[in-house]
Amino acid sequence: MDVSAHDAFILVDMQVDFCPGGALPVRDGDRVIPVLNRWLKPFTDARRPVFASRDWHPPHHVSFRERGGPWPPHCVQHTPGAAFHPDLAIPEGTVIISKGSDPERDAYSAFDGTDLTRRLLALDIRRLTVGGLAQDYCVHATVLEALAEGFAVRLLQEGTRPVEVQPGDGERALAEMREAGAEIVTGEQP
Repeated sequence: MDVSAHDAFILVDMQVDFCPGGALPVRDGDRVIPVLNRWLKPFTDARRPVFASRDWHPPHHVSFRERGGPWPPHCVQHTPGAAFHPDLAIPEGTVIISKGSDPERDAYSAFDGTDLTRRLLALDIRRLTVGGLAQDYCVHATVLEALAEGFAVRLLQEGTRPVEVQPGDGERALAEMREAGAEIVTGEQP
């Protein structure tokens, strides 16, 4: 994989609650961790920036079922479920991007309500490599918004998994990202 001075990596929501045993588990969500760790290495070797988004919900967030939202409580601030998965090799210096912290507003994209675009532009980043959870929600929204912001995007297909609320959601999300201009990268090795 080529990594240039204009590349950055975005890890999307690799949190305990989205992995098996968590409050809102993605099937086989933990199986992307070794894949992501391998793909992160060329970025750390090249000293390129890594950003890690996370759901960072207050208790009683609007997205929770108790408030009429679609999801069980998950990734509540300062709880073990909101932590990044312990097997993920998050490089030193990774910038944490918190989203969904407004109790009255949900946010799927790592760009939504954050300063991620400003941070990327300040570093002259032009291309993003993206992986994480879930393929049909937060990864999907992050990739589409990145493309709309003018960044080139490489999505690591083996570095993401879908929630699949409806059968086929993952494939539909993948197709939409491809049609919007994302490069879909296959393979578990850089």
